Amino acid sequence: MAKKIFMLLSLISTWLLISCNSHKEETEEKAKYLVSNPIKTDTLVERKYVCQIHSIKHIELRALEQGYLQKIFVDEGQKVTQGQLMFKIMPNVYQSELLKAKAEASASNIEYQNTKTLAEKNVVSKNELAIAKAKLDKAYAEVKLAQTHLDFTNIKAPFTGIIDHFHAREGSLLEEGELLTTLSDNSKMWVYFNVPEAEYLNYMTKKSKNEMLKVNLEMANGAIFKQEGIVETIEGEFNNETGNIAFRATFNNPERILRHGETGNIIVKNAYKNAILIPQKATFEVLEKKYVFIVDKNNIVRQKEITVAKEEIPYLFIVTKGLAATDRILLDGLRKVKEGQKIEIDYQNPKKVFSTLQVEAE
Repeated sequence: MAKKIFMLLSLISTWLLISCNSHKEETEEKAKYLVSNPIKTDTLVERKYVCQIHSIKHIELRALEQGYLQKIFVDEGQKVTQGQLMFKIMPNVYQSELLKAKAEASASNIEYQNTKTLAEKNVVSKNELAIAKAKLDKAYAEVKLAQTHLDFTNIKAPFTGIIDHFHAREGSLLEEGELLTTLSDNSKMWVYFNVPEAEYLNYMTKKSKNEMLKVNLEMANGAIFKQEGIVETIEGEFNNETGNIAFRATFNNPERILRHGETGNIIVKNAYKNAILIPQKATFEVLEKKYVFIVDKNNIVRQKEITVAKEEIPYLFIVTKGLAATDRILLDGLRKVKEGQKIEIDYQNPKKVFSTLQVEAE
């Protein structure tokens, strides 16, 4: 009796298992896969490059004469105007040299005038007069030189700008050429960024003769600088180690927000006309190549290789090769289907699909 009961239970279990599997297969067969078309539209995408920000003028101010730093008339971080007095080196020695040079010039002038009078009376030769005149000219040159040395004790701003920190304080003994501070003209900024060779070639071949590349600047805090920049200069050579070439963009800086030495990101906007866009999640990779599943008119799945642009839009790829706007692409269940399989589809309008994208491609 027990044996009969065991056989009966085995038959029931087998029947239930077959029934469940059959139901599962029927459910899988009836599953519908989301399908849609790419969107073809003009679009603008951004590419970012790390950049270095420099003042249009940034120089070192150094002592042109030896001596004690007698007075500092400005402060660190202060804005100064062109010609404004900034530092004064003790001028006593140079004032004395100037007085001495002026006295010698006065004596040479008296000697010259006397020799001239004698030459007019033919008492002395013309050569003696020429020698006296040469001595006088030399004396005047010594006066100008002494005056120049004295002027060098007053260090003035060569242009309007912002002062950096001081490297010497009042009372310091300065050597000729010693660094005092740096001065930056921040009215305009030069922003340098490196561009790969391929992108440089794309830019040069696409731009018109007089067209200037316009760029934006993302500052270190993530905010976009208000002023738009223009690429005015490209360096003459590529860096052999990196394969990059430096671009220089100029930005007006009316509010003096940007300072010398800052960093940020240059944003270059590239326009794609009639770009074909697809969701990133509709793609998969095999050996570093990207593919999508195309669903033909008979709802047969076909694998197709595509090429996408380097620039990315959130959740989207720009397809540059391998796909037409009329192709129907599979959006979900990519791991559940295979080449040549016939499926049931749930077609949705691409605008609806694109408006609800939330998950990037895995």
